Amino acid sequence: MKSLAIHPATTTHSQCTEEELLDQGIKPNTIRLSIGLEKVEDLIAALDAAFEAVK
Repeated sequence: MKSLAIHPATTTHSQCTEEELLDQGIKPNTIRLSIGLEKVEDLIAALDAAFEAVK
């Protein structure tokens, strides 16, 4: 099982209106992390790389 990072507003909840998203606690900048079974060091490195990419 691998970890997954998704943007719910444009993936799992893409059919919702903006109001429905907000009612469900999903803001435009919400990112959902589902943590898998990777080594913690690999997960931290991947998150660091992702955060560095959006600076």
